[in-house]
Amino acid sequence: MKTSVKAALISVGVVVVLVVAAVFIVLLNRPTAPTSAETSGALPGTRANSHVIDRVGEDAPTLVEYLDFECEACAAFHPVVTELREHYDGRINYVVRYFPLAGHFNSMNAALAVEAAARQDKFLEMHDMMFDTQAAWGEQQVSAADTFRGYAEELGLDLAAYDAAISDPATRSRIEEDVNDGKLAGVRGTPTFVLDGKPLELTKLSDLTDAIDAALTR
Repeated sequence: MKTSVKAALISVGVVVVLVVAAVFIVLLNRPTAPTSAETSGALPGTRANSHVIDRVGEDAPTLVEYLDFECEACAAFHPVVTELREHYDGRINYVVRYFPLAGHFNSMNAALAVEAAARQDKFLEMHDMMFDTQAAWGEQQVSAADTFRGYAEELGLDLAAYDAAISDPATRSRIEEDVNDGKLAGVRGTPTFVLDGKPLELTKLSDLTDAIDAALTR
């Protein structure tokens, strides 16, 4: 066999190996579909450990919000969601799930702080604190972890337990579960609202209320 032919065959072989390796890496990093045990939440689009803020029951519509605490749009939506919850109080389930975006330097730090607070039954208090103070720490390229620890102290949390939760790999895994579920559900940005397991495409607020109203009549 000529040297040029051998060289060509070797080159083709190398390319094939690289392509196979690339595909294998993609498959390894692709979110996997959760098992039924992992998605054993009684409400659609939730897990057993999801943060259900308003619980009415399985027969009521379930609105899930995927959010990022450093997302300015999420902060702008926060008072709107508060009014929405008041308006539909006793008629819908409302659930918060984490979706920290890679482009926000402190989004994961904020989610860790909120989840650490949740272990001391202060999820909603820390959730609100993050949005109320976002202008003070958001859009910066330095860690706000100490700032968030200060919030934990303000809320009267056990700081030793808080620090342990922040360091616990299970806390990050809990957040990443939400992220993976969100990606599988079609979530690409924040805030994203999922009603009864179906992501909503919103161009105006009435799109959200119309969808909820329609779900309430079914």
